[in-house]
Amino acid sequence: METSPSTVARRHEVSAWQRWLHHPESLLLRRALFQIHLWVGMVASVYLAYMSVSGSMIVFRNELEVAADPQSVIFRVVEWLVKFHGELLMGDTGRRLNGIGAISLTLLCLTGVVLWWPGIAHWRRSLTVNWRSSFARINWDLHNVLGFCCFLFVMVWGISGIYFSFPRPFDSIVDTFDPGSADKLRFGDQVLTWLSNLHFGRFDWFTEALWAVLGLVPAVLAFTGMFMCCHRLLVRKGAPLPK
Repeated sequence: METSPSTVARRHEVSAWQRWLHHPESLLLRRALFQIHLWVGMVASVYLAYMSVSGSMIVFRNELEVAADPQSVIFRVVEWLVKFHGELLMGDTGRRLNGIGAISLTLLCLTGVVLWWPGIAHWRRSLTVNWRSSFARINWDLHNVLGFCCFLFVMVWGISGIYFSFPRPFDSIVDTFDPGSADKLRFGDQVLTWLSNLHFGRFDWFTEALWAVLGLVPAVLAFTGMFMCCHRLLVRKGAPLPK
């Protein structure tokens, strides 16, 4: 009996799904996403590390500037960090470069969360760090665990960073779905304000303290990712890490 094309397609679909569940490394799409994640991460790693550290340092900007004298060193340092983080000390050009960096961070998040999935048999292993293993293995585990656990935070920073650099597309979306009126605060405007506050955790002292700590995660991911790239290319020559 001949097999219909629809049956063959369903079998192929099931087969691809089963491969994704059990052996995702065998999928061509995953290998392509890995290359994107690898090279975007290598190019953007230093930039992301600087943005991560400077962002954490200015979480308490409002409190520091209120408490400090405008002529004090603390005030001037904070303002310098704000300009560096917001526009790389280059005005509109730096703001656009930050937008490219934020797009890169968002792309790294999306590709990273796909690459994190190791298959059903090993997913618990990807949520733990074996501190007794080699430094290379600890580095790999730490990158996986931090990337997965902090995915939402890093993703929000990426999207909000795009908004800060390129606000017009976001404003156009709000105008399209909620034209509203000039004298009324629209729901879309409230969402964008909330997104801006979410970038720095400006809700209360607890969220600011949490953001100041978690803000260093992209720097850790940049370091561990760069180490993994160099180790993979120069030492392992593409061979897998020992379990």
